[in-house]
Amino acid sequence: MAKQSSAIDDNIAEQPGTATEVDKDAPLKEDIRLLGRLLGDVLRDQEGEEVFAVVETIRQTAVRFRREADAGAAKELDGMLKILTREQTISVVRAFSYFSHLANIAEDQHHIRRRRAHLLAGSNPQQGSVNFALCKLKEAGVSERTVGEFFDQALIAPVLTAHPTEVQRKSILDAEHDIARLLAERDLPLTPKEKAANMHLLRARIATLWQTRMLRYTKLTVADEIENALSYYRTTFLRELPGLYDDIESDIAHHYGKAPADDHEPQVKPINAPYVQMGSWIGGDRDGNPNVNGGTMQHALTRQATTILDFYLEEAHTLGAELSISTLMIGCTPALQALADQSPDTSDHRADEPYRRALIGIYARLASTARALGATNILRKEVGHAEPYASAAEFSADLHTLVESLTAHHGEVLVRPRLSTLKRAADIFGFHLASLDMRQSSDIHERVLAELFAKAGGEPAYAGLDEDAKVALLLSELSQPRLLYSPYIDYSDETDSELGVLRAAREIRARYGARAIRNYIISHTETVSDLLEVMLLQKEMGLLRIAAGEGEGRTEAELDLMVIPLFETIPDLQRAAGIMEAVMALPLVKGLIAKQGQIQEVMLGYSDSNKDGGFLTSTWELYKAETHLVTVFEKAGVKLRLFHGRGGTVGRGGGPSYEAILAQPHGTVNGQIRLTEQGEIIASKFSNKDIGRRNLELLVAATLEASLMPQSDDSAHLAQLREFETVMAEISDRAYKAYRNLVYETPGFTDYFFSATPIAEIAELNLGSRPASRKSTKRIEDLRAIPWGFSWGQCRLLLPGWYGFGSAIGAWVEDGDKPQRLAQLQAMFKQWPFFATLLSNMDMVLAKTDLAIASRYAELVQDKELRERIFKRITEEHANTLTILESITGASERLTGNPLLARSIQNRIAYLDPLNHLQVELIKRHRSLTSEPGKATDERVHRGIHLSINGVAAGLRNTG
Repeated sequence: MAKQSSAIDDNIAEQPGTATEVDKDAPLKEDIRLLGRLLGDVLRDQEGEEVFAVVETIRQTAVRFRREADAGAAKELDGMLKILTREQTISVVRAFSYFSHLANIAEDQHHIRRRRAHLLAGSNPQQGSVNFALCKLKEAGVSERTVGEFFDQALIAPVLTAHPTEVQRKSILDAEHDIARLLAERDLPLTPKEKAANMHLLRARIATLWQTRMLRYTKLTVADEIENALSYYRTTFLRELPGLYDDIESDIAHHYGKAPADDHEPQVKPINAPYVQMGSWIGGDRDGNPNVNGGTMQHALTRQATTILDFYLEEAHTLGAELSISTLMIGCTPALQALADQSPDTSDHRADEPYRRALIGIYARLASTARALGATNILRKEVGHAEPYASAAEFSADLHTLVESLTAHHGEVLVRPRLSTLKRAADIFGFHLASLDMRQSSDIHERVLAELFAKAGGEPAYAGLDEDAKVALLLSELSQPRLLYSPYIDYSDETDSELGVLRAAREIRARYGARAIRNYIISHTETVSDLLEVMLLQKEMGLLRIAAGEGEGRTEAELDLMVIPLFETIPDLQRAAGIMEAVMALPLVKGLIAKQGQIQEVMLGYSDSNKDGGFLTSTWELYKAETHLVTVFEKAGVKLRLFHGRGGTVGRGGGPSYEAILAQPHGTVNGQIRLTEQGEIIASKFSNKDIGRRNLELLVAATLEASLMPQSDDSAHLAQLREFETVMAEISDRAYKAYRNLVYETPGFTDYFFSATPIAEIAELNLGSRPASRKSTKRIEDLRAIPWGFSWGQCRLLLPGWYGFGSAIGAWVEDGDKPQRLAQLQAMFKQWPFFATLLSNMDMVLAKTDLAIASRYAELVQDKELRERIFKRITEEHANTLTILESITGASERLTGNPLLARSIQNRIAYLDPLNHLQVELIKRHRSLTSEPGKATDERVHRGIHLSINGVAAGLRNTG
């Protein structure tokens, strides 16, 4: 059975130790009590004793409502909430919201504390670490050479995306980061004065939080989203990612290095390839976001370059102060001396200090580079002028010259940590920081090409052609060097914008390097022509170049941006392998893939497939699509790289990354994986540098293990797997029908959803630059998957993460030999990581689901018959799901395999429940006002709803 997870990635279970569970959790409880007490003190001081008393009374009554589930407590709570003044309501909502935020900080600090305790104990490597993965691989007979080849060829890329569930302002995140630092400081030995000062600062930071506006009152722009994302680089990625590289190299040396004759660490061949690289969609993802264009792409790269060059400049300056090495004491290499001689620093005081002079020259070149790439504020003026670097590789080569000279002259100890970190950073981040992906919907590409064909005097009705005719026309046009586009013709705004985006991509690559933009993702890929259209559009803007090749009629082509299909809905997933087989068989595409290094990426969408077919069917269809893609790619001799479009909630592919990667079908990882990090999950994973380092390590460890761990080719094992997959296919068909029947076929369900969840209020929030719906309708089909899942999380039903499971499996069990079928499901849980992970994720969702709270939201549905009919179906399916889950796993309580997460949820329930009750009351007030013609919205009520949404999201953590 796959292990259930803990809460760093909601994932890796804490290793057993000698202390009792109570002892382990004592510091966490103390921290939560401390932060709660300080918040109470601030509340008394800022709002008065009366408000504090109201908060406490509501909390206690909500606890009684949960424990007793009696009508008396519910009625009492209703009465209290109804008589709250608008001012009191805002204060109460803020108090409960901030407690959730503070509890998150305490829990993150406790995870760091427990991990350090485990490492200090020197016990077995922790599950999820690279050290743990290397132990397993070595025991399985995987050689050092194989491990080295993995790191030389791997690409592991977390891709940060901006989505409309990120409810945190950067000002709030900054204050909370400071509170986390002060809380961590309390684990150190402090004098009484230091402890008092620490307490004073904690109280001050919490007071700052209280006096800081929690919400945005203006719509978030793409530029705002870019700045928010860049803050995580400064906090975590710039230092922690290079540091992780150093740790991994040490781990490999520990397991595979030869024991040295002296006290030095064992050595293995250094890993120079940047196997973990960062990606971003922010500023380049145009699908459904009219605010993204060529200008936002240019802005994104300017800001990214400024961020990384600021880091390089600061580190180069500090290194110059540190490396005071004199040639009067020890020599240096001729290359280092030559680098020093090129420096604009000619001071006699540093004539014997070549490292300093070299770094002054490096700083000057970096400053010139920064200005050339758009930076406008160089904090420290350089000594003199130097030419900018032509590429990040040139900068890295200069740093390598320093490393080689130090190493050759007894200075190895001076290389780590700063110089090696800077060298690693240069290789990982270049001058672009992160690769910016481009994404647009296939229907837009079709419209643009239809206009280009028509105005070029070619095909007048491209959009009306059948698929075969489209493919023939596109291939014919791709084989010719001439263009359809003319600068002397007027085109529609849409066509001008789309061509402008590709033009901007070409300019960005020329300015920042080829890694700055290298992927073009096609949303709603349904046909081969969808991929060829993007290739032709690249050709029109000089990103695909056609030249005559050897032999009659042959052409050579070179493509700058890899064209990546995104398969999203259930039908799209089912067509994926066939589309890729057909497109990779085309001679032109074969040649392009060969020039890409015989590798091709495919993106799989978790969100829309879930909204389309439900959690179980979506998960299964993704699994099937992956296995079919592996077969097709192996036949074509092409390496497959999968890009997983995972969201925050389990219903959108969220949940433990480590477990999810290990549960991938065999052959789908192979050292190549990209995955999205979305919305508030970015803050949860990367706003703390220690938690961030751990989550990055989890990605590497899981990819390493999934790629290299030998798989059993035993015929009995393979036969059992085929049997498990047959069962899963039968269950999936039933789950799909159950889910579709409720969501898309039940009369009135759409009205129920829009009434019983805060979807309308979420759409009004200034959460992101992207609208909540693709069209101005109340159709679930048009609603984005992100607010769909977010809404169900707010009302504590989390329906997309479990609905359909119970009825599907229950019916399947009843249709056959019940004991035998149940035993088969139990075997699947114990022996098949895919199924075990599916149930583990659902278990986590069900632990956060609360029907009592959800019933309060159901009361918002004014049609009593509709409310009772649909809520009854949901509650029956919920009960059925719990019964079936228990019969398979044997666990009658949720999260029995993950006590850390169970306690995490329990710690915040007393503060999370009141927020839901308050949200329901505020929505009632808001909707009663907006339903009356001519009556103005009460802005304070509106604000209270939005504050409660923030608090509930913080309390649940992975809701978007």
